[in-house]
Amino acid sequence: MAPSNGSDPQQQGPIPPVPDGLPPLPWMQLGELDMAASRTPPPKPYPAESSPAERAVMRFAVHGNAVFTGGAGVLAIASARALLEHGLSGLALFDLPRAIEKGKETIEALRKDFPAAKIITQGVDVTDEKGMLAAVEHAKEQLGNLNILCCFAGIVNCVHSTEMTLDAWKKVLDVNTTGCWIAAQVVGRQMIASGHGGKIIFIASISGHRVNYPQPQAAYNVSKAALLQMRSSLAAEWTRYGIRINTISPGYMDTVLNEGERLEPWRKVWYDRNPMRRMGSPEELTGPVVLLCSDIGGSYINGTDIVVDGGGMVF
Repeated sequence: MAPSNGSDPQQQGPIPPVPDGLPPLPWMQLGELDMAASRTPPPKPYPAESSPAERAVMRFAVHGNAVFTGGAGVLAIASARALLEHGLSGLALFDLPRAIEKGKETIEALRKDFPAAKIITQGVDVTDEKGMLAAVEHAKEQLGNLNILCCFAGIVNCVHSTEMTLDAWKKVLDVNTTGCWIAAQVVGRQMIASGHGGKIIFIASISGHRVNYPQPQAAYNVSKAALLQMRSSLAAEWTRYGIRINTISPGYMDTVLNEGERLEPWRKVWYDRNPMRRMGSPEELTGPVVLLCSDIGGSYINGTDIVVDGGGMVF
């Protein structure tokens, strides 16, 4: 907590005095100016004897344990696999029980391909704060300190705004926005308590930057735009603890959610409005995830958004 009177010892500006008898107002603190005490110092130089191939591996190496919400989904599984390939040692996949059951073969394939890593699943609703608290505590007991959080959980509801019920509106924001907030707060507290910091990624969307066409989806657009501001706000507050927070905004991704004859007219519009004239594959999202979770390559990327949409937002 910042002192209530005087000047900030970190020289981040004078703190206004508080009248006697009134509680001090919260005062945001930035990181340390002294790099010896900083939780976000620059990476150490590569060992002098390391080869080019070894430096290439170290540049995008990933260490520690990760939590994925929406962890049984196609995009999450592809990104989790990429982090395991780059050195992740522990993985907790959080999702609804039915989603974990549906994805059990894919999850078992991860365990088979990465026998040295510990991979656990936890059935939990991201909107259930008590459930998330218990799930994170269990993951910590099973894996150790959690230093990566990737929030993939999300839903969409395409409906004309004049016809959308209040309950449907609240549900979309509750899962997409509040669910990320709950996960970030619960895991973030653990990261702060550990003293080791971490990395948090919210999966936002190009829908948070613009109104997509032709589907009416106001609630979804609002929920994803909110993640962009949540990222910035938490990055401002939590970087002092060694926590980097970023977002990734995918465009239209070619997953089972965007398949089917019913969506074919929509898909044609999406193709026509994209310079690459196609949708993205789940694998094309993994590069930014690895970059932002890496110890060196992404160590100075903080409070930003990476758009992965094939150039769709240039129009």
